Amino acid sequence: MSRKVDVVVVGGGITGNAILFQLAKYDLRCVLLEKEPDIASGTTKSNSAIIHAGFDAKPGTMKARMNVRGNKLYHELKDELNLDIQWKGSLVAATTDEEMDSIRDLLERGKVNGVDGLEIWSGDRVRQDEQYLSPEIQGALWAPSAGICCPFGTAIAFAENAELNGAEIIRECEVQGFDVKDGRITAVRTDGETFETRYVVNAAGLRADEISRLAGDDSFTIHPRKGEYVLFDREASKKMTQGVIFPTPSKTSKGILVCTTLDGNVFVGPNAQDMDDKDDTAVTTEGMDQILSAAKKLLPEIPVRAAIAEFAGLRAIASTGDFVLGRSEKVAGLIQAAGIQSPGLTSAPAIGEYIADIIVEETGAAPRQNYHKGRPPRYIFRNMDSAQRAKVITKDERYGRIICRCETVTEGEIVDAIHRPCGARTVDGVKRRTRAGMGRCQGGFCGPRVTQILARELQIPITEVRKEARDSYMFYDKDWETTSGGKA
Repeated sequence: MSRKVDVVVVGGGITGNAILFQLAKYDLRCVLLEKEPDIASGTTKSNSAIIHAGFDAKPGTMKARMNVRGNKLYHELKDELNLDIQWKGSLVAATTDEEMDSIRDLLERGKVNGVDGLEIWSGDRVRQDEQYLSPEIQGALWAPSAGICCPFGTAIAFAENAELNGAEIIRECEVQGFDVKDGRITAVRTDGETFETRYVVNAAGLRADEISRLAGDDSFTIHPRKGEYVLFDREASKKMTQGVIFPTPSKTSKGILVCTTLDGNVFVGPNAQDMDDKDDTAVTTEGMDQILSAAKKLLPEIPVRAAIAEFAGLRAIASTGDFVLGRSEKVAGLIQAAGIQSPGLTSAPAIGEYIADIIVEETGAAPRQNYHKGRPPRYIFRNMDSAQRAKVITKDERYGRIICRCETVTEGEIVDAIHRPCGARTVDGVKRRTRAGMGRCQGGFCGPRVTQILARELQIPITEVRKEARDSYMFYDKDWETTSGGKA
Protein backbone atom coordinates (compact mmCIF):
# COMPACT_ATOMS: atom_id res chain seq x y z
CA MET A 1 0.00 0.00 0.00
CA SER A 2 1.30 3.49 -0.83
CA ARG A 3 0.15 7.05 -0.41
CA LYS A 4 1.40 10.52 -1.27
CA VAL A 5 2.74 13.06 1.22
CA ASP A 6 4.90 16.16 0.93
CA VAL A 7 7.45 15.48 3.68
CA VAL A 8 8.51 12.38 5.58
CA VAL A 9 10.46 12.95 8.81
CA VAL A 10 12.45 9.89 9.89
CA GLY A 11 13.00 9.70 13.64
CA GLY A 12 10.79 10.52 16.62
CA GLY A 13 13.26 12.10 19.02
CA ILE A 14 13.08 15.71 20.07
CA THR A 15 14.78 16.85 16.85
CA GLY A 16 12.33 15.04 14.59
CA ASN A 17 9.32 16.28 16.55
CA ALA A 18 10.62 19.86 16.63
CA ILE A 19 10.98 19.70 12.84
CA LEU A 20 7.44 18.31 12.50
CA PHE A 21 6.17 21.06 14.81
CA GLN A 22 7.68 23.77 12.59
CA LEU A 23 6.54 22.11 9.34
CA ALA A 24 2.96 21.82 10.64
CA LYS A 25 2.71 25.62 10.54
CA TYR A 26 2.53 25.35 6.74
CA ASP A 27 0.17 23.84 4.21
CA LEU A 28 2.15 20.63 3.87
CA ARG A 29 1.18 16.98 4.27
CA CYS A 30 3.74 15.75 6.79
CA VAL A 31 4.36 12.32 8.30
CA LEU A 32 6.85 11.37 11.02
CA LEU A 33 8.02 7.74 11.17
CA GLU A 34 9.30 6.22 14.43
CA LYS A 35 10.35 2.57 14.63
CA GLU A 36 9.60 2.19 18.36
CA PRO A 37 6.16 2.11 20.06
CA ASP A 38 6.67 5.63 21.41
CA ILE A 39 8.47 8.82 20.51
CA ALA A 40 11.35 10.23 22.57
CA SER A 41 12.54 6.75 23.54
CA GLY A 42 16.20 7.10 22.48
CA THR A 43 18.71 9.84 23.32
CA THR A 44 15.87 12.25 24.15
CA LYS A 45 14.89 10.35 27.27
CA SER A 46 18.43 9.99 28.62
CA ASN A 47 20.23 13.32 28.70
CA SER A 48 20.98 16.13 31.11
CA ALA A 49 17.78 18.10 30.34
CA ILE A 50 19.62 21.42 30.24
CA ILE A 51 18.75 24.33 27.96
CA HIS A 52 22.24 25.69 27.40
CA ALA A 53 22.97 29.39 27.14
CA GLY A 54 25.29 28.97 24.13
CA PHE A 55 28.77 29.99 25.32
CA ASP A 56 30.45 26.62 24.87
CA ALA A 57 30.08 25.90 21.13
CA LYS A 58 32.82 27.08 18.76
CA PRO A 59 31.81 30.37 17.10
CA GLY A 60 30.65 30.00 13.51
CA THR A 61 29.52 26.38 13.86
CA MET A 62 26.00 25.10 13.42
CA LYS A 63 26.12 24.08 17.08
CA ALA A 64 26.72 27.69 18.15
CA ARG A 65 24.14 29.14 15.78
CA MET A 66 21.38 26.64 16.64
CA ASN A 67 22.11 26.73 20.38
CA VAL A 68 21.69 30.49 20.77
CA ARG A 69 18.61 30.62 18.51
CA GLY A 70 17.11 27.56 20.19
CA ASN A 71 17.51 29.09 23.64
CA LYS A 72 15.66 32.18 22.47
CA LEU A 73 12.87 30.10 20.94
CA TYR A 74 12.36 28.15 24.17
CA HIS A 75 11.85 31.42 26.00
CA GLU A 76 9.10 32.20 23.46
CA LEU A 77 7.55 28.72 23.38
CA LYS A 78 7.41 28.08 27.12
CA ASP A 79 3.97 29.64 27.55
CA GLU A 80 2.68 28.83 24.07
CA LEU A 81 3.19 25.07 24.49
CA ASN A 82 2.95 25.00 28.30
CA LEU A 83 6.48 23.62 28.52
CA ASP A 84 7.99 22.55 31.83
CA ILE A 85 11.00 24.86 31.98
CA GLN A 86 12.72 26.56 34.90
CA TRP A 87 15.16 29.35 34.03
CA LYS A 88 17.66 28.64 36.78
CA GLY A 89 20.79 29.79 34.98
CA SER A 90 24.00 27.76 35.06
CA LEU A 91 27.47 27.96 36.61
CA VAL A 92 30.74 26.65 35.19
CA ALA A 93 32.98 26.21 38.22
CA ALA A 94 36.79 26.58 38.26
CA THR A 95 39.03 25.14 40.97
CA THR A 96 42.47 26.18 39.65
CA ASP A 97 44.13 29.23 38.11
CA GLU A 98 44.25 27.39 34.78
CA GLU A 99 40.52 26.67 34.94
CA MET A 100 39.85 30.32 35.77
CA ASP A 101 41.62 31.22 32.52
CA SER A 102 39.40 28.71 30.72
CA ILE A 103 36.17 30.20 31.99
CA ARG A 104 37.37 33.66 30.97
CA ASP A 105 37.85 32.21 27.48
CA LEU A 106 34.30 30.82 27.64
CA LEU A 107 33.05 34.28 28.60
CA GLU A 108 34.63 35.78 25.48
CA ARG A 109 33.37 32.92 23.30
CA GLY A 110 29.87 33.43 24.63
CA LYS A 111 30.00 37.12 23.76
CA VAL A 112 31.03 36.25 20.19
CA ASN A 113 28.14 33.76 19.98
CA GLY A 114 25.69 36.44 21.11
CA VAL A 115 24.92 35.17 24.61
CA ASP A 116 23.69 37.93 26.92
CA GLY A 117 24.20 38.39 30.64
CA LEU A 118 27.36 36.34 31.17
CA GLU A 119 29.38 37.17 34.30
CA ILE A 120 32.42 35.85 36.18
CA TRP A 121 31.60 35.20 39.83
CA SER A 122 34.07 34.78 42.67
CA GLY A 123 34.11 31.59 44.72
CA ASP A 124 32.51 33.42 47.65
CA ARG A 125 29.73 34.73 45.39
CA VAL A 126 29.09 31.21 44.07
CA ARG A 127 28.74 29.81 47.59
CA GLN A 128 26.20 32.48 48.52
CA ASP A 129 23.78 30.59 46.25
CA GLU A 130 25.33 27.12 46.48
CA GLN A 131 26.36 26.56 50.10
CA TYR A 132 27.22 22.88 49.67
CA LEU A 133 29.78 23.35 46.89
CA SER A 134 33.48 22.76 47.42
CA PRO A 135 35.52 25.48 49.15
CA GLU A 136 38.16 24.79 46.48
CA ILE A 137 36.05 26.54 43.84
CA GLN A 138 37.80 29.82 42.99
CA GLY A 139 35.15 31.23 40.70
CA ALA A 140 32.55 30.45 38.05
CA LEU A 141 30.98 31.63 34.81
CA TRP A 142 27.34 32.59 35.40
CA ALA A 143 24.89 32.24 32.48
CA PRO A 144 21.42 33.50 33.47
CA SER A 145 19.66 32.42 30.26
CA ALA A 146 20.24 28.70 30.86
CA GLY A 147 17.48 26.49 32.20
CA ILE A 148 16.28 22.96 32.87
CA CYS A 149 13.38 21.21 31.21
CA CYS A 150 11.71 17.86 30.67
CA PRO A 151 13.21 16.59 27.38
CA PHE A 152 10.62 13.94 26.60
CA GLY A 153 7.82 16.24 27.79
CA THR A 154 9.07 18.88 25.39
CA ALA A 155 9.21 16.38 22.51
CA ILE A 156 5.68 15.29 23.36
CA ALA A 157 4.51 18.93 23.36
CA PHE A 158 5.95 19.41 19.85
CA ALA A 159 4.24 16.18 18.74
CA GLU A 160 0.86 17.08 20.23
CA ASN A 161 0.81 20.47 18.53
CA ALA A 162 1.91 18.97 15.20
CA GLU A 163 -0.86 16.36 15.27
CA LEU A 164 -3.36 19.05 16.28
CA ASN A 165 -2.39 20.82 13.04
CA GLY A 166 -2.77 17.86 10.74
CA ALA A 167 0.65 16.20 10.85
CA GLU A 168 0.73 12.46 11.38
CA ILE A 169 3.00 10.42 13.63
CA ILE A 170 3.26 6.74 12.78
CA ARG A 171 4.95 4.58 15.39
CA GLU A 172 6.29 1.05 15.03
CA CYS A 173 7.11 1.92 11.45
CA GLU A 174 10.69 1.17 10.41
CA VAL A 175 12.27 2.56 7.26
CA GLN A 176 13.61 -0.19 5.01
CA GLY A 177 14.66 1.73 1.94
CA PHE A 178 14.14 4.59 -0.49
CA ASP A 179 13.24 4.95 -4.13
CA VAL A 180 15.55 7.38 -5.92
CA LYS A 181 14.96 8.43 -9.53
CA ASP A 182 17.32 10.68 -11.49
CA GLY A 183 19.16 11.54 -8.28
CA ARG A 184 16.03 12.55 -6.34
CA ILE A 185 14.12 10.74 -3.62
CA THR A 186 10.65 9.74 -4.75
CA ALA A 187 9.47 7.34 -2.03
CA VAL A 188 10.16 5.89 1.42
CA ARG A 189 9.61 2.16 1.90
CA THR A 190 8.81 0.90 5.40
CA ASP A 191 7.80 -2.40 6.98
CA GLY A 192 4.23 -1.18 6.54
CA GLU A 193 3.35 1.46 3.97
CA THR A 194 5.25 3.10 1.14
CA PHE A 195 5.19 6.90 1.11
CA GLU A 196 5.58 8.74 -2.17
CA THR A 197 7.18 12.04 -1.21
CA ARG A 198 9.19 15.02 -2.40
CA TYR A 199 11.24 15.43 0.76
CA VAL A 200 12.73 13.21 3.44
CA VAL A 201 14.17 14.74 6.62
CA ASN A 202 16.72 12.44 8.22
CA ALA A 203 16.46 12.93 12.00
CA ALA A 204 17.23 9.33 12.89
CA GLY A 205 19.68 10.03 15.71
CA LEU A 206 22.20 7.25 16.21
CA ARG A 207 20.98 5.60 12.99
CA ALA A 208 21.12 8.75 10.86
CA ASP A 209 24.21 7.61 8.95
CA GLU A 210 22.51 4.30 8.15
CA ILE A 211 19.38 6.05 6.89
CA SER A 212 21.53 8.42 4.85
CA ARG A 213 23.39 5.51 3.23
CA LEU A 214 20.10 3.78 2.41
CA ALA A 215 19.17 6.92 0.46
CA GLY A 216 22.54 7.07 -1.31
CA ASP A 217 24.49 9.61 0.79
CA ASP A 218 27.55 8.24 2.61
CA SER A 219 29.14 11.62 3.39
CA PHE A 220 29.25 11.18 7.19
CA THR A 221 29.24 8.53 9.89
CA ILE A 222 27.79 8.44 13.40
CA HIS A 223 29.34 6.75 16.39
CA PRO A 224 27.79 6.49 19.85
CA ARG A 225 29.22 8.14 22.95
CA LYS A 226 27.75 6.80 26.18
CA GLY A 227 27.07 8.91 29.23
CA GLU A 228 26.10 7.41 32.60
CA TYR A 229 24.13 9.15 35.35
CA VAL A 230 23.21 8.67 39.01
CA LEU A 231 19.88 10.07 40.29
CA PHE A 232 19.26 10.90 43.95
CA ASP A 233 16.25 10.91 46.25
CA ARG A 234 14.45 14.24 46.45
CA GLU A 235 14.92 14.69 50.20
CA ALA A 236 18.67 14.07 50.06
CA SER A 237 18.92 16.35 47.04
CA LYS A 238 18.01 19.34 49.18
CA LYS A 239 21.54 19.29 50.61
CA MET A 240 23.22 19.05 47.21
CA THR A 241 22.12 21.82 44.84
CA GLN A 242 19.03 23.43 43.39
CA GLY A 243 20.93 24.69 40.37
CA VAL A 244 23.04 23.64 37.37
CA ILE A 245 26.77 23.29 38.14
CA PHE A 246 29.26 22.36 35.41
CA PRO A 247 32.96 21.71 35.86
CA THR A 248 35.33 23.46 33.48
CA PRO A 249 34.83 21.52 30.20
CA SER A 250 37.30 19.25 28.42
CA LYS A 251 37.83 18.88 24.66
CA THR A 252 35.30 16.01 24.41
CA SER A 253 32.74 16.77 27.08
CA LYS A 254 31.10 19.47 29.16
CA GLY A 255 32.14 17.27 32.07
CA ILE A 256 30.46 15.53 34.97
CA LEU A 257 28.02 18.00 36.41
CA VAL A 258 25.77 18.28 39.43
CA CYS A 259 22.27 19.35 38.47
CA THR A 260 18.76 19.50 39.81
CA THR A 261 15.72 18.35 37.87
CA LEU A 262 12.32 20.00 37.51
CA ASP A 263 11.01 17.84 40.33
CA GLY A 264 13.85 18.49 42.76
CA ASN A 265 15.90 15.31 42.33
CA VAL A 266 19.61 15.93 41.81
CA PHE A 267 21.67 13.87 39.38
CA VAL A 268 25.39 13.66 38.73
CA GLY A 269 26.91 12.75 35.36
CA PRO A 270 27.45 12.10 32.56
CA ASN A 271 30.81 10.60 31.76
CA ALA A 272 31.84 10.17 28.12
CA GLN A 273 32.73 6.78 26.66
CA ASP A 274 33.15 6.32 22.91
CA MET A 275 31.42 3.09 21.92
CA ASP A 276 30.98 0.76 18.97
CA ASP A 277 27.55 -0.61 19.91
CA LYS A 278 24.67 1.77 19.20
CA ASP A 279 22.40 -0.18 21.56
CA ASP A 280 24.65 -0.43 24.62
CA THR A 281 23.03 1.63 27.38
CA ALA A 282 24.21 -0.54 30.26
CA VAL A 283 25.60 1.16 33.34
CA THR A 284 28.86 -0.08 34.83
CA THR A 285 30.46 -0.12 38.26
CA GLU A 286 33.51 1.60 36.80
CA GLY A 287 31.32 4.31 35.27
CA MET A 288 29.47 4.94 38.51
CA ASP A 289 32.75 5.21 40.43
CA GLN A 290 34.10 7.65 37.83
CA ILE A 291 31.01 9.83 38.01
CA LEU A 292 30.88 10.00 41.79
CA SER A 293 34.61 10.66 42.11
CA ALA A 294 34.51 13.52 39.60
CA ALA A 295 31.34 15.03 41.06
CA LYS A 296 32.92 15.19 44.51
CA LYS A 297 35.31 17.82 43.18
CA LEU A 298 32.28 20.10 42.95
CA LEU A 299 30.20 18.65 45.77
CA PRO A 300 32.36 16.94 48.43
CA GLU A 301 29.48 15.37 50.40
CA ILE A 302 27.49 13.21 47.99
CA PRO A 303 24.86 11.02 49.72
CA VAL A 304 25.63 7.84 47.80
CA ARG A 305 23.11 5.77 49.77
CA ALA A 306 20.34 8.10 48.62
CA ALA A 307 20.80 7.11 44.96
CA ILE A 308 17.53 5.77 43.55
CA ALA A 309 18.44 5.10 39.91
CA GLU A 310 21.35 4.75 37.53
CA PHE A 311 20.92 5.05 33.80
CA ALA A 312 22.84 5.77 30.62
CA GLY A 313 22.20 7.51 27.33
CA LEU A 314 23.97 7.55 23.97
CA ARG A 315 24.88 10.69 22.04
CA ALA A 316 25.14 10.66 18.25
CA ILE A 317 28.64 11.91 17.37
CA ALA A 318 29.10 12.89 13.72
CA SER A 319 32.39 12.44 11.89
CA THR A 320 32.12 16.07 10.75
CA GLY A 321 32.58 17.45 14.28
CA ASP A 322 29.43 19.55 13.94
CA PHE A 323 25.70 19.14 13.39
CA VAL A 324 24.98 17.81 9.89
CA LEU A 325 22.18 20.12 8.77
CA GLY A 326 20.66 21.00 5.43
CA ARG A 327 20.35 19.65 1.91
CA SER A 328 22.24 16.52 0.99
CA GLU A 329 24.84 17.20 -1.67
CA LYS A 330 24.33 13.72 -3.12
CA VAL A 331 20.58 13.10 -3.13
CA ALA A 332 17.99 15.75 -4.01
CA GLY A 333 15.08 15.91 -1.61
CA LEU A 334 17.09 14.47 1.28
CA ILE A 335 17.45 16.96 4.14
CA GLN A 336 19.87 16.06 6.91
CA ALA A 337 19.34 16.72 10.62
CA ALA A 338 22.05 14.40 11.91
CA GLY A 339 24.84 14.28 14.47
CA ILE A 340 22.67 16.10 16.99
CA GLN A 341 24.67 15.76 20.19
CA SER A 342 24.85 18.40 22.92
CA PRO A 343 23.57 21.12 22.62
CA GLY A 344 20.98 19.23 20.57
CA LEU A 345 18.14 19.52 23.07
CA THR A 346 18.58 23.28 23.23
CA SER A 347 18.95 23.52 19.46
CA ALA A 348 15.88 21.44 18.56
CA PRO A 349 13.35 24.23 17.86
CA ALA A 350 15.97 26.19 15.91
CA ILE A 351 16.85 23.10 13.87
CA GLY A 352 13.15 22.64 13.18
CA GLU A 353 12.88 26.24 12.03
CA TYR A 354 16.00 25.93 9.85
CA ILE A 355 14.81 22.74 8.13
CA ALA A 356 11.27 24.05 7.66
CA ASP A 357 12.63 27.21 6.03
CA ILE A 358 14.51 25.11 3.47
CA ILE A 359 11.42 23.12 2.50
CA VAL A 360 9.11 26.13 2.48
CA GLU A 361 11.54 28.06 0.30
CA GLU A 362 11.66 25.23 -2.26
CA THR A 363 7.95 24.39 -2.24
CA GLY A 364 6.47 27.84 -1.76
CA ALA A 365 4.15 26.36 0.87
CA ALA A 366 1.76 28.88 2.39
CA PRO A 367 1.21 29.29 6.14
CA ARG A 368 -1.50 26.92 7.37
CA GLN A 369 -4.90 28.55 7.64
CA ASN A 370 -6.56 28.18 11.04
CA TYR A 371 -3.25 27.15 12.61
CA HIS A 372 -3.79 26.09 16.24
CA LYS A 373 -1.28 27.32 18.78
CA GLY A 374 -0.55 25.35 21.92
CA ARG A 375 -1.85 21.90 22.76
CA PRO A 376 -4.77 20.38 24.69
CA PRO A 377 -4.81 21.36 28.38
CA ARG A 378 -3.97 18.76 31.01
CA TYR A 379 -4.44 18.41 34.75
CA ILE A 380 -1.39 17.79 36.95
CA PHE A 381 -2.91 16.68 40.23
CA ARG A 382 0.22 17.05 42.39
CA ASN A 383 0.44 20.73 41.45
CA MET A 384 -3.18 21.56 42.35
CA ASP A 385 -4.55 22.99 45.58
CA SER A 386 -7.49 21.39 47.40
CA ALA A 387 -10.14 23.47 45.65
CA GLN A 388 -8.73 22.73 42.20
CA ARG A 389 -8.55 19.03 42.99
CA ALA A 390 -12.15 18.94 44.18
CA LYS A 391 -13.30 20.68 41.02
CA VAL A 392 -11.57 18.28 38.64
CA ILE A 393 -12.74 15.23 40.64
CA THR A 394 -16.31 16.49 40.29
CA LYS A 395 -15.84 16.47 36.50
CA ASP A 396 -14.10 13.07 36.43
CA GLU A 397 -13.95 10.83 39.48
CA ARG A 398 -10.87 9.03 38.10
CA TYR A 399 -8.84 12.06 39.22
CA GLY A 400 -9.74 11.07 42.77
CA ARG A 401 -7.93 7.72 42.53
CA ILE A 402 -4.19 7.90 43.23
CA ILE A 403 -2.25 5.29 41.27
CA CYS A 404 1.34 6.43 41.90
CA ARG A 405 1.70 7.37 45.56
CA CYS A 406 5.31 8.59 45.30
CA GLU A 407 4.47 11.22 42.67
CA THR A 408 0.72 11.69 43.37
CA VAL A 409 -0.39 10.63 39.91
CA THR A 410 -4.07 9.82 39.42
CA GLU A 411 -5.94 7.40 37.20
CA GLY A 412 -7.43 10.37 35.37
CA GLU A 413 -3.98 11.65 34.39
CA ILE A 414 -2.93 8.22 33.13
CA VAL A 415 -6.08 7.79 31.06
CA ASP A 416 -5.61 11.27 29.59
CA ALA A 417 -1.96 10.47 28.75
CA ILE A 418 -3.10 7.39 26.81
CA HIS A 419 -5.79 9.17 24.78
CA ARG A 420 -4.09 12.51 24.03
CA PRO A 421 -2.59 13.19 20.59
CA CYS A 422 0.42 10.88 20.21
CA GLY A 423 -0.71 9.15 23.39
CA ALA A 424 1.13 6.61 25.55
CA ARG A 425 1.16 2.98 24.45
CA THR A 426 3.66 1.56 26.93
CA VAL A 427 4.37 1.60 30.66
CA ASP A 428 7.38 3.86 30.12
CA GLY A 429 5.27 6.05 27.83
CA VAL A 430 2.88 6.62 30.73
CA LYS A 431 5.83 7.26 33.06
CA ARG A 432 7.32 9.89 30.78
CA ARG A 433 4.03 11.72 30.39
CA THR A 434 2.80 11.59 34.00
CA ARG A 435 5.78 10.61 36.27
CA ALA A 436 3.95 7.46 37.40
CA GLY A 437 6.85 5.17 38.33
CA MET A 438 9.50 7.87 38.70
CA GLY A 439 9.37 8.14 42.48
CA ARG A 440 11.27 6.55 45.34
CA CYS A 441 9.91 3.05 44.69
CA GLN A 442 10.58 3.31 40.93
CA GLY A 443 7.23 1.78 39.97
CA GLY A 444 7.23 -1.03 42.52
CA PHE A 445 3.79 -0.01 43.78
CA CYS A 446 2.06 1.53 40.77
CA GLY A 447 3.56 -0.55 37.94
CA PRO A 448 0.98 -3.38 37.98
CA ARG A 449 -1.91 -0.91 38.14
CA VAL A 450 -0.53 1.17 35.24
CA THR A 451 -0.26 -2.06 33.25
CA GLN A 452 -3.92 -2.86 33.94
CA ILE A 453 -5.04 0.62 32.90
CA LEU A 454 -3.06 0.42 29.65
CA ALA A 455 -4.63 -2.94 28.77
CA ARG A 456 -8.11 -1.62 29.53
CA GLU A 457 -7.80 1.68 27.67
CA LEU A 458 -5.97 0.25 24.63
CA GLN A 459 -8.38 -2.70 24.60
CA ILE A 460 -5.61 -5.28 24.44
CA PRO A 461 -4.82 -8.40 26.50
CA ILE A 462 -2.58 -7.63 29.44
CA THR A 463 0.02 -9.93 27.86
CA GLU A 464 0.38 -7.38 25.04
CA VAL A 465 1.33 -4.50 27.34
CA ARG A 466 4.97 -3.53 26.88
CA LYS A 467 7.47 -1.70 29.02
CA GLU A 468 8.97 0.35 26.16
CA ALA A 469 10.51 -1.29 23.10
CA ARG A 470 8.76 -3.40 20.48
CA ASP A 471 9.47 -6.71 22.18
CA SER A 472 9.50 -5.61 25.84
CA TYR A 473 6.37 -7.48 26.89
CA MET A 474 5.62 -7.29 30.60
CA PHE A 475 4.18 -10.82 30.94
CA TYR A 476 4.83 -14.19 29.38
CA ASP A 477 1.90 -16.18 28.03
CA LYS A 478 2.85 -19.37 26.17
CA ASP A 479 -0.57 -19.79 24.55
CA TRP A 480 -0.64 -16.14 23.41
CA GLU A 481 2.88 -16.46 21.96
CA THR A 482 1.87 -19.56 20.03
CA THR A 483 -1.36 -18.13 18.63
CA SER A 484 -0.36 -14.54 17.86
CA GLY A 485 3.41 -14.67 17.35
CA GLY A 486 4.17 -12.38 20.28
CA LYS A 487 7.50 -12.38 22.08
CA ALA A 488 7.86 -12.49 25.83
